[in-house]
Amino acid sequence: MIVPFYSLQNTNGILQQKLIEAFQKVLQSNSLILGENVEAFQEEFSKFTETKYTIGVSSGLDALKIALKSVGIKKGDEVLVPSNTYIASWLAVSLVGAIPVPVEPEEDTYNINIDKIQAKITSRTKAILPVHMYGNPCEMDKIMDIAQQNNLYIIEDFAQAQGAKCKEKAIGSWGHINATSFYPSKNLGALGDAGAICTNDKELFKKCCLLRNYGSSKKYYNELIGYNNRLDEIQAAFLNVKLQHLDKWNNERRKLAEFYINKLQHIHDIKLPVSKSESYHVYHLFVIKTTQRNKLQAHLRKKGVHTLIHYPVPPHLQKAYNKMGYQKGGLPIAEKLAQNLLSLPLYNGMTEKEQSYVCDKILDFFNSKK
Repeated sequence: MIVPFYSLQNTNGILQQKLIEAFQKVLQSNSLILGENVEAFQEEFSKFTETKYTIGVSSGLDALKIALKSVGIKKGDEVLVPSNTYIASWLAVSLVGAIPVPVEPEEDTYNINIDKIQAKITSRTKAILPVHMYGNPCEMDKIMDIAQQNNLYIIEDFAQAQGAKCKEKAIGSWGHINATSFYPSKNLGALGDAGAICTNDKELFKKCCLLRNYGSSKKYYNELIGYNNRLDEIQAAFLNVKLQHLDKWNNERRKLAEFYINKLQHIHDIKLPVSKSESYHVYHLFVIKTTQRNKLQAHLRKKGVHTLIHYPVPPHLQKAYNKMGYQKGGLPIAEKLAQNLLSLPLYNGMTEKEQSYVCDKILDFFNSKK
């Protein structure tokens, strides 16, 4: 059996006709930039995230960059970021001239370790950028308390956690301003690059609208030095179609994750995903931890099971950040996770037969090691 790591057949495929119709409406309209589709999506995504305002932008990285810029993060400022996140979280900080300051994660949830945050705060710290890794919500109530005590901004990166909740409150609504990505493989994916910013602050909303559109609210009149980072009308039209199905898709992902957990929980050589109490994990990825990661991945590949590693090189060891002076061993937990984590196939429409096959091949591998 061949089991792909990811398939869009049961998201984009089953909605093909509606997506085509949405495209045709845009094609036939005279409104192609910041038109009715973007406005409609912003309104509906605000309802979904339980926020007052959404600003559609061109990618998740642009969403982070503009969110940071909107709260005044500038050259020389420090922003606390997870040491084990995808590099986009760091890049956004660098792109506004600030310094990403890594905080090591918890070894079970893979989210930023609350107990390590305070020690990283200096007089130059202006914000904390928590990332909800793999769809698993951070403990946002505790992070918000730390931010309030230290007069810091919170910018949530919820690119992997659309629809997740902490204490029944939507992820993406906790921070002062928050950013997400609609990269095609996300739980809510566009048919290309796209992203959004969410906030309850009217002034930040206005500023983000300016920043994404050349610093302009009126054509040919520019109030700020801005960017061309607008959400495309076509992608907004596609997202309007798909957003209606996101809750159902997230529920399905949770059931798929439960199947894996039930089948694999007795294998002592692997660690399964862990969620904090009162959190709603949406399993953008189903990630296991094992010291035999590379051998297991090779075994599964031979058996037709496709897996991925998120992420093989942590940001501090990337060439892009050589100038920061980090050496191997400098952030040991992030490095350990990079060596031991493996993402198993999990996608909407995945069958029990496919999941059983994946689990059987994992069991075969560990049984052969006894």
